[in-house]
This record gives sequence, structure tokens and C-alpha cells, in this order.
Amino acid sequence: MAFHDLVFGIIFFIQTGVGVLGNFFLLCLYAITFLTGHRLKPIDSILVHLALSNSIVLIIKGIPQTMLALGLKNFLDNFACKFIIYIHRVARSLSLTFTCLLSVFQVITISSFTWFKLSGLKNKLPKNIVTFCLFSWILCLLMNIYMFANIQNFRENSNNTRIWHMGFCLGFTSGSFKALLLVITFSIPDFLCVGCMVMASGYLVLFLHRHHQVVQHIYSSSFIPRTSPETRATHTILVLVSTYVSFNSINSIMAIYLFQFEKYHLWLMPTSAFLAACFPAISPFVLIPHDSRILHLYYSTLGKDKLPKSSS
Repeated sequence: MAFHDLVFGIIFFIQTGVGVLGNFFLLCLYAITFLTGHRLKPIDSILVHLALSNSIVLIIKGIPQTMLALGLKNFLDNFACKFIIYIHRVARSLSLTFTCLLSVFQVITISSFTWFKLSGLKNKLPKNIVTFCLFSWILCLLMNIYMFANIQNFRENSNNTRIWHMGFCLGFTSGSFKALLLVITFSIPDFLCVGCMVMASGYLVLFLHRHHQVVQHIYSSSFIPRTSPETRATHTILVLVSTYVSFNSINSIMAIYLFQFEKYHLWLMPTSAFLAACFPAISPFVLIPHDSRILHLYYSTLGKDKLPKSSS
């Protein structure tokens, strides 16, 4: 085993383990909140699905990548190869969808646009969040069925004219034009979601800027301002979206390069896989410090009756 393979194996193992633990911690927190009779907020429903999809991304891709980096070759049969790539693609699409929904939901929540109020969207959206999340699962499961027709393991490699490596599996199409058309077609929803997130983030930045000006005015009036829950949530979602867009942009550039040249690159392939898993692994640790329920649990464990004023 080469030294760089061992390094990547350790990195994938740590990334998968830490990321899964973080996402499972969030899922357990929401489960405890629900089971103790507390009602989950609409935004919590989105975060539950986001944590679940991120966990699937890490488990379904992180474990095979770790095994591959540690020297195991051809350990998947054709069906297992197709199934893993299919589930990974579904979970990745869901992670993007729920991150986009999170930013749009926050914009509608804090927005003062009259249209949102007149259309009833501001009142209807929170009531239908769970339905929308379930619909997203069904849609992503159906949209990515094409993976079963275009993925195979190395032992069943054919003479198709367009092949791109995915580490432990191969993707193929019958020609360069069809491959390009396939990539463009299934990239359109991703680009739309990312574009939507960028626009929503722009509005959230303007909201925070206006809020900062108000806070400065309050400071000048000798009052001590308290950060509202909406502002804290907006900060968190902005960091979350920025993290996704940053890692996804770099990974997309590398993926296009790998697809274009049809070769297995010793460093680029595992690096691309690592970057693709960074957001699912990091996102719970962006959310956890900003969740007041964790602070409540911490202070109740210490035997304190209430939180400090700055965190309430």
C-alpha cells in the first residue's frame, strides 16, 4: 500500500466518522425534542431531513472510499456498485434541495414583502414543509434512476466510447455527445438550486446589514440590544450556504476536469471525493453551536435554572 493511499484512507475514515456522529447528534436532539412533547419548528423539519441526507452521503460513499484507499480493489459487484452510486446521488441531491429550501424558507420568514403576505405563502409554507420534504425524496429517487443504466464495476467494463472513473466504479455512455447531454440535463436542477441559494443569500446579507444599522442606532441610544432568533438563524443559514457553495464549486470544477479527460488521477479523484463530503461532514458543526436547545441541555445538566441573557 502506498503512503498516499494510507493518508487518504485515514482522512476518509475520520471525515466519515466525525461527520456521521455530528449528524446523528442532531437527529437524536430533534428526536428527543419530539418525544418529550415539544413541537418541532418548521425549520427543524428541514434540518432533520438535511441531517439524514448528509448522513447517507457520508456512509454510502465514505466507507467504500476508505476501503478503496486502504487497498481493497473490486470489492463491489455490479448491482452493489449501481446501488451505492444511485443512493449517493439521491442523498446528494436531497442535501442540496434541503439547503436551498432552508435559505428560501428563511427569506420568506424574515421578509417584509407584501406579495408574500397577500399570497398567503408566509402562512402556508410552514404548514406544508413536511409534505414538501417528502415530495423532494420521491422526486430525487425518481430522477436518479438513470444511474442504474450508466454505472458498472471495473470487472464488467465494456467497449463504450465514453467512460469516467468514480473511484470504485465506472460511469459510461455510448458517446461524448450523449455524455455531455446527460451531464447538462442532470446538472440543471443543481444549478437552479445553487442560483436560488445565492439570490436568497444576497437578500439575507442585506437583511443583516439593515439589522446592523439598527443595532448601531440602539447602541448610540445607550440601550443594550439583544440578538433576535431570526438574526441568529439568518447568520447560521448564511454560513451553511456559503460552506456548501464553496466546496461544491471547487468539487464541480475538479469533476468536470476528471470527466473531460477520462483518466484516473492519483490525487485528484480522492481529493474530489473528499471535497464532495466536506459539506455533509461540516454542516452539523455549523448548526450545533447555534441551537439554543443544546445550551438548555448543558445548563440543565450543570444544575442551573436558566440560561445567560446573551443566549436566550
